[in-house]
Amino acid sequence: MATAGPSIPGPISAIGGIAYHTVTLLGEFSIFCCQTLGWMIRRRPAPGTLMPSFYLVGVRSVPVVAITGMFIGMVMAVQMYNQFNKMGMATRIGSMINITVVRELGPVLAATMLAGRIGSAMAAELATMRVTEQVDALSCLGAHPLHYLVVPRLLACALLIPLLTVMADFMGIMGGAFICTRLFGVEAHYYWAHSEYYVSMWDVSMGMIKAFFFGCAIALIACHRGLNSQPGAEGVGRSATEAFVASFVAILILDFFLAIFLITAYDRFILQGAGRTFF
Repeated sequence: MATAGPSIPGPISAIGGIAYHTVTLLGEFSIFCCQTLGWMIRRRPAPGTLMPSFYLVGVRSVPVVAITGMFIGMVMAVQMYNQFNKMGMATRIGSMINITVVRELGPVLAATMLAGRIGSAMAAELATMRVTEQVDALSCLGAHPLHYLVVPRLLACALLIPLLTVMADFMGIMGGAFICTRLFGVEAHYYWAHSEYYVSMWDVSMGMIKAFFFGCAIALIACHRGLNSQPGAEGVGRSATEAFVASFVAILILDFFLAIFLITAYDRFILQGAGRTFF
C-alpha cells in the first residue's frame, strides 16, 4: 500500500505561516523590550558590567565612525560640486553638504556601520553564551540575564551612539570642506558663512535624537536575537546575521517616522512660536 508523501503547503498556507511567525516574533520582541525597560528602572546595573560595554561601543568604534563620517562628506562634495557650479551656487554647497550630513547621512550611516560592528558582535556573544549554557548558569546564580547582560549593552548604545554620531558629523563636515575649499577652490569664507546661516542647532539635535533611537534599536535587536539563538555554530552565525539585517531595516523605518515627527514638531512648535515660516 503506497503511503502519501509530505504535503506541500499552498500559497495561502505559506502566507499565513509567514504572518503568524512575524506577529509572534514582534510580540516576543515587545515583551522583551518591556522587561528590559523594567529592569532598567528597577535596579541600577553594576559598574563592572557597564565598563566593558562602554569600551566596546565607544572607544573601539571611534576609528570606524571617524573614517565613515569623513568619506561621507568627501563623497558628497565630489558628487554635488558640478551641479552647484553649473547653477552658479558653488559657494552655497557647504550648506547643503552639512545639513544633509547632520540630519540624515551622518546618523544613518554611522548607525549602520555600528549595527554591523557592534550589533553582530553582541548577538554572536550572547548566542554563544546561550549555546554553551552560560545564560542558564547566570540564572542559577541568581543574576537575571536581562539585568546582567542586556541592560549594560542597551545603556552603552543609547548613550554613546549619539556621541559617535556627533564625531561622524564633524568628520563629514571637515571632509566636505577640505574637498570643496582645497580641491575645487571654493572660497572658504562664503563656504562657512552659508553653512552657519542654514545649519542650525535644531538640525544637529535632530540627528542626535535619531541616533539615540537607532542605538536603542541596535542593542535591543542584537540582544534579543542572541538570547534566542538556535543551538550549534550555525545558530550563532544566523543570530549575528539576523541582528544586522533587522537592525538595518529598523534604522531605515525609524529614520522615516522620526523625520516626519521631528519636522512636523519643528514646524508647529518652534517656527510658529518664533513667528517665522519657511517661505
